[in-house]
Amino acid sequence: MDRLAYTSLTGLSETAYPQRQLNNEIANINTPGFKRSYSIVAKTLKVEGAGLDTRFEPSNTHVDRVALAPGPVTYTGNALDVALSGSTVLGVTAADGSLAFTRRGDLRVNAAGQLETGAGQLVRGVNGPLQAPPGYTLEITGDGSVYATPPNNPQGAAPVLVGRMLLRDASTTPLKRRSDTLLEPETARNPSGDIADGRQAPALTPGALEGSNVSAFESLVRLMELTRAYEANIRFIKEAKTIDEAGASMMKSS
Repeated sequence: MDRLAYTSLTGLSETAYPQRQLNNEIANINTPGFKRSYSIVAKTLKVEGAGLDTRFEPSNTHVDRVALAPGPVTYTGNALDVALSGSTVLGVTAADGSLAFTRRGDLRVNAAGQLETGAGQLVRGVNGPLQAPPGYTLEITGDGSVYATPPNNPQGAAPVLVGRMLLRDASTTPLKRRSDTLLEPETARNPSGDIADGRQAPALTPGALEGSNVSAFESLVRLMELTRAYEANIRFIKEAKTIDEAGASMMKSS
């Protein structure tokens, strides 16, 4: 009976991480650019010890590899809203000053005149920070170039190029989620945290926002499945206790 109880307890432990990750995904269904993750990846482990040296067993490994499948795009008409295309990611400055990436495209100009995301991370430029001249109106093009237009523009002056956003194609680079919800390469290939462009050219759609790629219906069904699996393991543990108590009672009677 101890084996049954411990087997059920292992099942409870294996469902705990997917449940936490699924709860996080459901909570971010309305977050712009949020990407779901692969919670469990199966891999093969070699069994060490007495016996043949050719024994292997499957094992589940918890990872947070981000799935860059596109989410629904909504056209907002806001000049600072951008929807990143394909596997394009946007470089931002994290709270610790390091380079990280995001798919969030609800941009704004902060009080210091710098371009930042809706979560407050500063947008990185190819040649430095993107600083808007005071009072100027910003406009973003499909290749990530940021132009500034003077207020009212009475003489029809041409927009001034402020800089170009740091865009990278992550189609060939697996990304994982950091503790601050930003993205970084799964394997560090560059000390700066930057990644090399993939096979596609980075691009974006101005005046639009990409929604989360988490399916509410799929997530709720998955959550129900995990809840039922949890309840089944609890019942197994209770049943093992009942059988063990019945066996002990029979031993006392004899």
